[in-house]
Amino acid sequence: MHPALNIAIKAARRASQIINRAAQDIEHLQVTSKRQSDFVTEVDRAAEAAIVDVLREAYPDYGILAEESGETAGRNGGADYQWIIDPLDGTTNFIHGFPQYAISIALAHRGQVTQAVVYDTNRNELFTASKGGGAFLNERRIRVSKCLKLEEALIGTGFPYRAFEHIDSYLGIFRELTQKTAGLRRPGAASLDLAYVACGRLDGFWEFGLSPWDMAAGALLISEAGGLVGDLAGEPNHLDSGNIVAGNPKVFAQLLQVVQANRTAALRR
Repeated sequence: MHPALNIAIKAARRASQIINRAAQDIEHLQVTSKRQSDFVTEVDRAAEAAIVDVLREAYPDYGILAEESGETAGRNGGADYQWIIDPLDGTTNFIHGFPQYAISIALAHRGQVTQAVVYDTNRNELFTASKGGGAFLNERRIRVSKCLKLEEALIGTGFPYRAFEHIDSYLGIFRELTQKTAGLRRPGAASLDLAYVACGRLDGFWEFGLSPWDMAAGALLISEAGGLVGDLAGEPNHLDSGNIVAGNPKVFAQLLQVVQANRTAALRR
């Protein structure tokens, strides 16, 4: 296992202790709103601080991009390497006691994600990947599903909840896929949704308006598990655009076609 991946796992487990303790006393959480339907708790901040402490101790020269504290450079600038962190993906779920949230940590080298950890603290499921080394769930190799047809596929998504510029496209896609798939799911934590694509629990996934920390680790999991990830053009620009389509190779192509057709139709209105 790559040394940086080991450190990322250590950081995720450190943060999970904070999250799991807080989950036992949710009614006393202090919750604030960053913007409409976007919440943060002291648990998010404490978990992020714990992660950053572990990563900084091991790699002080690396930069950091984290959901709560933003972007910071490493000790000597750290331009080549950057940690991308979501300390608690699914905060809204967490504050409602809905057990679908995760810790997401990725390491990018010159803009390319090379290490990934997504840790589901509820189920003690640790998803990991290193570029070129495959993807794993609790140290067992995982692969994307073998589903061939969109009509047999279970597809994940994320409903728009704070940015609505793509709402017409989204509703069109949702309407069509409701009729053309085996089912749609919106659990509420994109990093876990992507991990589920990587291990075959979902056959595909799409969402608009995500941040890099929502996608970075999960996207590497999928590619290392044999799947495909792209933006609305099918190109590897999802971290910059915030829009993502993912799936096993067969479902990815069919899902992307539906997304693109509805996106084009919405733009013409």
